[in-house]
Amino acid sequence: MPSHPPYSDDLLARAARIRLACFDVDGTLTDGRLYYDGEGRELKAFHVQDGQGLVLLRKAGVAVAFVTARRGAAAERRAAELGAEAHVGVQDKQACVEEIRARLGLSSDQVCFMGDDLPDRVPMQAAGLAVAPANAHASALAVAHWCTAARGGEGAARELCDLLLAARRRDAGVPA
Repeated sequence: MPSHPPYSDDLLARAARIRLACFDVDGTLTDGRLYYDGEGRELKAFHVQDGQGLVLLRKAGVAVAFVTARRGAAAERRAAELGAEAHVGVQDKQACVEEIRARLGLSSDQVCFMGDDLPDRVPMQAAGLAVAPANAHASALAVAHWCTAARGGEGAARELCDLLLAARRRDAGVPA
């Protein structure tokens, strides 16, 4: 059985250029549900395999950033655990991604954005690779270059990481 789905040549070419992977949090790295404890603190559940994929990306030289409109310590803590940048309370996601891209000296085609809903459309449209989880809203699916088989918070980010890593191996002449 293959270790990954068959990827199109166009998808692999886009993925091979990526040097910055940006992720919306709610609905992409989580299942999109919001949990509150008795004191009103927000709780989030992150998939451990997504985290492993993000660590592997960083080790392969791909910068990783969380870009989310919601404020919350959970996203900041998870990003810190994984060595990713955390941008929380972001009102203009594209401006945030653009700032990171420019700071790293990258072109737009070297940026990937994974999102699941209307606020993610603009950064997805500007990215060299736009990805949506399987359960994304139609507004995000409409602009995605690729859609994962997994739902947000259930391994979708790991699928993207695996794609990016497979493309890097292929680009380097290493069999997948």
